[in-house]
Amino acid sequence: MRLAEEKGIALVLSLFLLTAMSVLGASLMFLAQTETYSSMNYRLMSQARYGAEAGIHRASNYLIYPSSYTPPTTGGADPITNYNTNVSPVTCAIGCAGIGQPVVLSASSAKASNYPNAGVQAAFLAAVAGTLDAGTPDAGKTTVAYAPYATLMSMQQIEVFGGGVQTLQTWEITSTGSITAGKIASTGSITLGKTAEVEVSAMLETPKFPATTFGAFGTSPTCGALKFGGNTQSNSYDSGAALVGGIPAISNSGGNVGTNGNMTESGSADIYGTLSSPRVGIGGCSAGNVDALSSSGSATINGHSPPQDGDVLQLPQAIVMPTPAVPSGVPTDTFDGKNQTLLNGASKGNVGCHTGTLTLGSVGGTATININSLTLTGNCTLEILGSVILNVVGAPGLATPFDTTGGSILNQSATFDASTFQVQYAGTGAFKLTGNSKAVGMIYAPNAAITITGNNDFYGTIIGSTVETTGSSAIHFDRRLASSFFRVGNPMMSAFNWKKY
Repeated sequence: MRLAEEKGIALVLSLFLLTAMSVLGASLMFLAQTETYSSMNYRLMSQARYGAEAGIHRASNYLIYPSSYTPPTTGGADPITNYNTNVSPVTCAIGCAGIGQPVVLSASSAKASNYPNAGVQAAFLAAVAGTLDAGTPDAGKTTVAYAPYATLMSMQQIEVFGGGVQTLQTWEITSTGSITAGKIASTGSITLGKTAEVEVSAMLETPKFPATTFGAFGTSPTCGALKFGGNTQSNSYDSGAALVGGIPAISNSGGNVGTNGNMTESGSADIYGTLSSPRVGIGGCSAGNVDALSSSGSATINGHSPPQDGDVLQLPQAIVMPTPAVPSGVPTDTFDGKNQTLLNGASKGNVGCHTGTLTLGSVGGTATININSLTLTGNCTLEILGSVILNVVGAPGLATPFDTTGGSILNQSATFDASTFQVQYAGTGAFKLTGNSKAVGMIYAPNAAITITGNNDFYGTIIGSTVETTGSSAIHFDRRLASSFFRVGNPMMSAFNWKKY
């Protein structure tokens, strides 16, 4: 039997359940909407970041390529004297709105430019700001806008192999990417003002490397890319140190040599330094089994015979020596260099000297001289004054474009600074250094076969496809080259950071 008071309880319970189901349904709707907004926010943030990264790459491409941007130099329209390079970031000294403030190239309305050259700033603004298409057909082709700016963090000028001075820079590039969505395609609802903004920053730097750390280097991956025989030696000196009796103090260390292939030594050859090669193993060398070292007689490596641990170093990979540029317009006629002087800008054909003196450069000056070939005979002396870069063309197909047989090289550098005489050759001909000379210089002929015979003392560094020394010749590596004379590496990006607003 039911009590009268219990009538209608089912309706009340149904209303409670309906209310609970309504709350649950509303919660699920809010959850679905929240997930939709979350997905949209993530998509917008990702698109904004992609836009910011696009700005980073646009700015870095502008700064990397000489066709769009040339770093400041000595003199010219953008002189390096306009910059204070002793601080980081580099500050503007002359010619900009904010004297003493960091140097900035900007395409962003949020960051004012502060670059001394107005033309460079205008070109940067025109080249790097832009948009990316990030829309869908029903979203009205939404775009991502990006606007980068670059702050000059450091700048220095270095001496480079191949002549002259090059400016190296490190930039901190910052870029914002922003996007505003007006429609969510998944629900069809209109949502105005959904905006995402992301900031990305990265460092763009150009590394430098020692011009060379070897007294001799053979680029060929073959057996005998380096050959030391007889009473030859490789050791080192420091051209920045005081001379002893008019010549450098020689150290029986630091005379490191290297090759992409094998070094063969014999007789009483002494390498007062290490051997570096990507090859491994010591012993007989063959075309199908190129090892690092083949040694016989009483020859030594790092003062040891046989080599000990640490005397032969394995390179992680072959070292690529870029081919130097070949000057154009060099004649191929014959030029008698007896008692002649070639100064900066000279361009001569096949230069020969039988007696007397052939002088290159001037006292205290710098000179770049182009020739087709050089042959010294009959006790002719090649005299180097000041700082000279000698480009040897060796066309058309000369077998021996550089030959000092019977002659001698006299470098008037008071400090035996090897960088004061640079010989560059791109071809595959032969270089012969013979006679009884004391030459000071850098020979860079990465595709050439170089031989050194007689009683030569060569102060500096020699780079060829193969390098062979015999007799009583010696290569004295100028250790200063490893600390003050450089090659420029490829620009690289690093230290990426990002944040969203």
